Amino acid sequence: MSDTKTRVLIVDDSALVREMLTGILSADPALEVVGTAPDPIIARDKIKALSPDVLTLDVEMPRMNGIEFLERLMRLRPMPVVMISTLTQEGADTTLRALELGAVDYVAKPTQRLSETFEALKSEIREKVRAASRAKVRGARPAAARAVPAPAADPGRYARLDVIGLGASTGGVEALGEVLAAMPKDAPGVAIVQHLPGAYTARFAARLAEQLGRRVVEAADGAVIAPGEVHIGPGDRHFEVAKGADGRPVCRLVEGQRESGHLPAIDRLFASLAAFGPRAAAALLTGMGRDGVTGLAKMRAAGARTIAQDAATSVVYGMPRVAWEEGAAEAQAPISRIAAALLEKAGAEIEGANP
Repeated sequence: MSDTKTRVLIVDDSALVREMLTGILSADPALEVVGTAPDPIIARDKIKALSPDVLTLDVEMPRMNGIEFLERLMRLRPMPVVMISTLTQEGADTTLRALELGAVDYVAKPTQRLSETFEALKSEIREKVRAASRAKVRGARPAAARAVPAPAADPGRYARLDVIGLGASTGGVEALGEVLAAMPKDAPGVAIVQHLPGAYTARFAARLAEQLGRRVVEAADGAVIAPGEVHIGPGDRHFEVAKGADGRPVCRLVEGQRESGHLPAIDRLFASLAAFGPRAAAALLTGMGRDGVTGLAKMRAAGARTIAQDAATSVVYGMPRVAWEEGAAEAQAPISRIAAALLEKAGAEIEGANP
């Protein structure tokens, strides 16, 4: 065994799932399964004994559910966790809660035909566990500490900006909440692509609406993106923004195949925002890969404000790193200052606006 391998502990009450995950992860030369546990109580002891680098964690387990265990783990011993969640409405709520608590990523699995499902997901599972081993784990923080709300603005203060785009992947659920909480409620409308499956995006929008006390919705074709509103692309179609007859930003949902490995693709959203030229701004947040980089470059070429999240605050400094290195982003900023940086050229004078 190589000391450079990522050490993984599998926590799941199903012996079949433990066996399948062990086989899938052990087949990757970069990964080593150092143990398994059928419940969080046993997992707690094995974490102490084995010091794994990454945990895969089921939700429904005896003696203590996965969310309760995750909350304790992130408070007492933060470490990279990949959740194994069901692709259901209930699973969406649980997964989003886990990501808010500090889980790095998740694998969404249907509730039937597990052997076929895990075979189809094996590349995704390995990739997410590898990425988790390199992720920055911040641990759980009180909701009130995640963002400092920006002050209210005067009417017309953002007249030079029509729309803001945000793109995120791994680590994005918490990052997006922090950026949106720091935006004044009369700021320009926001269009978002967060890599989530179709069953999850409506619940993600609803949770943000509850947390932020503002209009956050899953994007609908033809809907106008009004100031103060947030529209999140559904997890099964590409999300673009077009100019309406009166020049206002309008949602466009497009059927299609995955692009840059994703549906929806951040690249598609950002490329569409380039049509707004300097009246648009966008930020590419935490995530692995390079989705969003090409679209962000088109926006910058059109005169839009373009920002990349910095390395220190990105859970996975992948997409924003490429955007910065390839010149698609004109500036980098920590997550706490992304909102201010985006609004800077709209005339905003929020403290810390200069990235």
